[in-house]
Amino acid sequence: MEFSLLGPIAVSTGSGELSLGPAKRRSVLALLLLQPNTTVPLEQLIDSLWEDEPPEHARTVVQGHVSRLRATLAEAGAEAYGIELTTHGSAYLLRMPEELIDAHRFGELVTLARPEAAPADAVPLLREALGLWRGPALTGTVTSPPFAAAAHALEERRLTAVEALGRAHGTLGEHEQAAAVLYSAAVNHPLREGLIAGLMRALFRTGRQSDALEWFHRTRRLLNEELGVDPGERLRGAYEEILRAEAADGGRKGAAKPTDGARGAGGATSGGARPGAHPGRGAGTEGVPGADGAPGMGTAPGAAGMATHGADGAAASAAGGGARGGSGRAGAAPRLLPRPPARFLGRESQLTALTDVLTDRTTGESPLAVVAGPAGVGKTACAVQWAHLHAGAFPDGQLFADLRGFGEGDEAPPAEILRDFLLALGTPPERVPTSAQAASALFRSLVAERRLLVVLDNARSSAQVRPLLPGGPHCVTVVTSRSRLDGLVATDCARPVGLQTLGHEEGAALLGAMLGQERVAEDPAAARELVDLCDGLPLALRAAAAQLTARPRWRLARLAAALRDERRRLALLSAEDTGIAAALRMSVARLSADDARLLSALATSADGHLNASVAAALAGYDPERTQDGLDRLAEMHLVDEEATDVYTISTLTQLFARDERGESSESGESGDRRGERRDSGGRGGSRGGKGDAGGDEGDGRG
Repeated sequence: MEFSLLGPIAVSTGSGELSLGPAKRRSVLALLLLQPNTTVPLEQLIDSLWEDEPPEHARTVVQGHVSRLRATLAEAGAEAYGIELTTHGSAYLLRMPEELIDAHRFGELVTLARPEAAPADAVPLLREALGLWRGPALTGTVTSPPFAAAAHALEERRLTAVEALGRAHGTLGEHEQAAAVLYSAAVNHPLREGLIAGLMRALFRTGRQSDALEWFHRTRRLLNEELGVDPGERLRGAYEEILRAEAADGGRKGAAKPTDGARGAGGATSGGARPGAHPGRGAGTEGVPGADGAPGMGTAPGAAGMATHGADGAAASAAGGGARGGSGRAGAAPRLLPRPPARFLGRESQLTALTDVLTDRTTGESPLAVVAGPAGVGKTACAVQWAHLHAGAFPDGQLFADLRGFGEGDEAPPAEILRDFLLALGTPPERVPTSAQAASALFRSLVAERRLLVVLDNARSSAQVRPLLPGGPHCVTVVTSRSRLDGLVATDCARPVGLQTLGHEEGAALLGAMLGQERVAEDPAAARELVDLCDGLPLALRAAAAQLTARPRWRLARLAAALRDERRRLALLSAEDTGIAAALRMSVARLSADDARLLSALATSADGHLNASVAAALAGYDPERTQDGLDRLAEMHLVDEEATDVYTISTLTQLFARDERGESSESGESGDRRGERRDSGGRGGSRGGKGDAGGDEGDGRG
C-alpha cells in the first residue's frame, strides 16, 4: 500500500487505487499524511478545510470524513501494513510506516544525495526522487491557505532537488545534461533566481554564452515587471562570472554580448548560438527563435514561440526557422468561440456599448469589458454574439473559456485555462509551464503583439480573471459574470457593461422567434403576461417557449395561467438540464451562510421592495451587518438597488429563496443544509448534490 502526496492525493494497492471520495475527504487524508504518527487536532482540520468561517456542523463533517477514510483503509487491508487511523479525544492519529508515503521517500533520497561530494551517486538518487512526482503536490485538496502553503513547501523541495541534480551533473562535467535538467524547471519558474543562475552556468559551459546571457536579461526584465526588483546576488554572480570568463578568453566566445541595448529591431546577435536554442541542440541549430524569442523555448515548425521585449519595448514572436510576422502568428490562428447564440434578438445598446469600450485605443492599454447581470439575463449570449460580429477584427485568433464560476463543481483554476490557451496558440505540451504564474507570463509574452480576442465566461471573482488577461495593446478581453467584479474595475480599469432584463416588446419578440410570430400574435396580452411572469429573463422565457413547443395545442394564456401558481412556476420554467431555478441555485450556493439567510429573509417581503431598516427587521440583523449583506447581494445581482436605500428582489428570486427556506424548515435541518451548501469558504452545493454522513461539500455548486 502506497500513499501519494506528490501529485494527486491517492492510495494505491496491488489491485489499483482506492476511491477516496470528494475533495474534503482527500484533504483530511492529506493533512494526516503530512503529519504521520502525530496527533492532529480536530480544530486544525477544520481551520484547514474552510478558508472562511466554517459552518456550524463542521465538526460533524470532519468526523464523517474520518469515519469514511477509516472504513476505506480497513476494507483495503491497511492493518496488514501497520496502518491504523485512530481517535484520541478531539484529535486524530494516522499510525503507519512513513516509508509508505512518497513525500517521505522523496525526502530520504534527497538527503542521501551529495551532489558535490559524491556526484556520481547523487545523480541516480536525485533522479529516483524526482521520478516520484506525478504532478503538482496535493492536487485534489481544497484551496485553503494551509494546503497552499504545504503544496508550496513541497514544490520548493522539488526545485531544490532539481538544482542539486543540475549541480551533480555539472560537477561530473556533464553540462549538457545539467542544462537539460534545469531548462524545463526554469521555464516553469522564470523568477527563481538560483535555478536561472545554474542554467546560465550550464549553458555557458556548453559554449552557448549568448543563450546564458539572454536568460539573465530576460529574468531581469521579468523581475522588474512582475516584482519591481533587481536581480539578487546569485543571479548577478552568475552573470558577472560569465562576463569575466569571456573577457579572460579574449572575447573569442560571444564577441557581441546580447545586452538589452545591443540588438536592433531584428534581434539578431553575432557569434555563438542564437538565444532560444534548446539546451539539447548545438550552436547554430536551425528551427529556433531568434534573439527576441524566449531563451530555451525552441519550437517545432509551425508552433508559436514565446515573445519577450527588446530595448525598444517591441515584442516579436518566432516559430519554425525563426520566421517572424507582424502579428507574431505561427500556424493557424485559434478559433475557440462557441457557435453564435440561437435566435439572438435585441441588445443593440449593450452591443454598441461593448464596441465603444473594446475599440477605445486612447489609453494605449488592452481594452477590458465586464458584462454583468443577474442569472439568466443572457450575458454569455451577448458576449458571444459581439465576438462573432467582430471576429474579423482579430485575425490572430479568438479564445474562449468557461471559468465555471457559477457552474456545477469547482471553478476552473487559471492554470487549466492557461494550458488550453497556450496549446491553442501552438505551444508544445511539454513546454507549457505547470505553475499558473509562469503560464500567465508565457501567455502574455506570446500574445504581446497579436490582434487577439479573449472571452472569459462565467467568472466568479476578479482574482480568477487576472492571470488570464493578455497585456498586448492589440488584445481585447470580454468577461461575463453574475458579480460586478469591482476588483477588475479598480485594478485593471475594466469597463462595466450592465445587462438588464427584457421589456415587454423585446420579451414578446423573443417568444415570437422561438414559437413563431403567428402564435404570439394570437394573444399579445398573454405574451406580455408571460414576460412579466418570467421577470423578463431570457433564460426563463426560453424555458417557457420550450414548454409551449412541447405542447403545440396550448395557447399562451394556458401557460400563463399555470405560471400564476407560484408553487409551480419555477418547475415550469425549467427545461431538462437548464432553467431559472438551477441558475439561481448556482448563485445562492456561492453565498456565505449569513448572506443566504438574509436573502431568505428578504424573500418574505410582500412586494419585493424594501430598505435597509426593513431588511434588518426581517433578518434580525443589526443595521451595519444588514447593509453589508445587501451590498454583497446587490453585487451578485440577487437584489437590485434602484435608488439610495431602495432595494428590490425579483419575484423569481423570492420564489426560489422561499422554496429553499421551506425545504430546509421541513427537514428541521436548516442550519445543516445551508452549511452543507457553503462548507467551503461560502461555496457549496445545491440540493441534490453529493453528500455523506459528514455533510461533505455537496458538489452541485451550480
